[in-house]
Amino acid sequence: MTKSDMLSKTAMLRVAAAALCVPVGVAILPTAAFAQFSEGYEFLKAVREQDGTEVNKFVNEPGTTIINTRDDGTGETGLHITVRDRSASWTLFLLQKGANPNIADRKGQTPLIVATQLNFVEGVEWLIKYQAQIDQANKSGETPLIIATQLRNADLVRILLKAGANPEKPDNIAGKSARDYATEDKRAASILSIIENHAKKSDEKKAGELDFSGFEPKKKEQ
Repeated sequence: MTKSDMLSKTAMLRVAAAALCVPVGVAILPTAAFAQFSEGYEFLKAVREQDGTEVNKFVNEPGTTIINTRDDGTGETGLHITVRDRSASWTLFLLQKGANPNIADRKGQTPLIVATQLNFVEGVEWLIKYQAQIDQANKSGETPLIIATQLRNADLVRILLKAGANPEKPDNIAGKSARDYATEDKRAASILSIIENHAKKSDEKKAGELDFSGFEPKKKEQ
């Protein structure tokens, strides 16, 4: 046997030995994982293509949780996709089917943050209606209100404040809040006015609440 033949035989034996060392369960797990991955991929593909027939096949299956499946690369859900497309009808459709509006992608961006970045007012309104967390921030600590303030979008600032957004919550980069950014931006005087007026109204509402301390109800006659 030549030296070349011996090397070739040795290589083959090593491959065979390696194959024998593979745990029995490993041959089964990739198949199940691939099937799950494949379904999630197909679902998100259908959402991207706005294929109602295919999407309904997935979401109407009893017990399915595929509505909240995430893209393996970006971490985006179907809601992220419909919001990026600025599709109010598809965003509402997924929300009605139980899509979670508070799942963040790999950058920490929630659908509400994405909608705010795109000035997608109707999308913001639907997400808020379906319990999107108003002050949930991305990895930079930016809240939807901070982003709306930086964009000088008065409509979104009003909507977010009305929904309970905190204008004093700071980000992680500069440690500044929506109020801080509005104060520093000379072109955002109208935004700062909205924030301050909202705070003033909130204070007035608290001060105007009826105080029943010390009040004793009239006793009923025996």
